[in-house]
Amino acid sequence: MTDPTQGREATTHAIDALWRRFRGDGDAATRDGLILHYAPLVKYVAGRLGSGLRRAVDSEDLISYGTFGLIEAVDRFQPERGLRFETYAAARIRGAIIDELRRLDWVPRRVRARCRQVQDGIAELEHRLARTCTEEELAAHLELGVDALRETLADIAAGGMLAIEELTADGTPIGELLADPAAEDPGAAAESNELRRMLLDTVASLPDRDRTVVGLYYFEAMTLQQIAAILDVTESRVSQIHAKAVLSLRNRMTMATRP
Repeated sequence: MTDPTQGREATTHAIDALWRRFRGDGDAATRDGLILHYAPLVKYVAGRLGSGLRRAVDSEDLISYGTFGLIEAVDRFQPERGLRFETYAAARIRGAIIDELRRLDWVPRRVRARCRQVQDGIAELEHRLARTCTEEELAAHLELGVDALRETLADIAAGGMLAIEELTADGTPIGELLADPAAEDPGAAAESNELRRMLLDTVASLPDRDRTVVGLYYFEAMTLQQIAAILDVTESRVSQIHAKAVLSLRNRMTMATRP
């Protein structure tokens, strides 16, 4: 009987060899081999992102947009930074998909306006309260019912307007922040460590439920459907919790990293 671990090890060695060859001479055929090997990652990221978007978005289009992110990741990957390629590439793929959706400007203007209204409301409340606001507090502040607020959060999430890559003022991908950096530049390493500490502290300050959703989605790479099953709520409810949590995180990290 064939040992399956031998097959995985052989594949790993083959990919390592491709990376060494590509970094050595930048051969186009080697580059294509790497892109082909990691192509399933595009489908995975597109599927996770697409599960929270409006059904009007075709999954094949998302995969097409994400492929450009994979190509960019292969070209720019720096293994000496100590970051797994899959982590680095996932952030680039997600960013490419979101950038293209925004370029197409398919999100209704009213949803964009509501997103700004909710984010401004969260910023005002959390500045005043010095803590994460509840949905009830945010709804009252915006002069909305809780159900109306949740519908708005669902619309924001479905519009694909929530990018975890925007948690910092300079758009540093979360994957790079959470990696163990081995940067050649000590100053860059120190800055990355500080950003990572700020991000983890900010996530830790969220209410338990919000922190659980963020942790499972971004750190454990679970889908909204899987998280819904764990929390025993609907997928739509997880999407609403995720939307509010990311808006809160984005406010805090932007303020913390602003010059």
